[in-house]
Amino acid sequence: MLHQVLEALETATGPVSLDELSRQLKIEPGALEGMIAFWVRKGRLRSGVGGACGGACAHCGPQAGTCVFNAGGPRTIALVERTRSYPDR
Repeated sequence: MLHQVLEALETATGPVSLDELSRQLKIEPGALEGMIAFWVRKGRLRSGVGGACGGACAHCGPQAGTCVFNAGGPRTIALVERTRSYPDR
């Protein structure tokens, strides 16, 4: 089931609300919270509160908690973009 959560987010076109993911996967929100927390700890997902920008605004950075567009929106979950690291030469 953990991998189904990750797969659903990999096929999504952007951040997904917790309620939407819960309905899509037919998983109780409480159980889904634990699965999301697992992937957040592993660094594969990020979780936040989305506002007008859907929580995907790259301009907020550390100030995301004070963003006027990010106040009181639904909680969203999104994949963390993986970057390929190359060893220093």
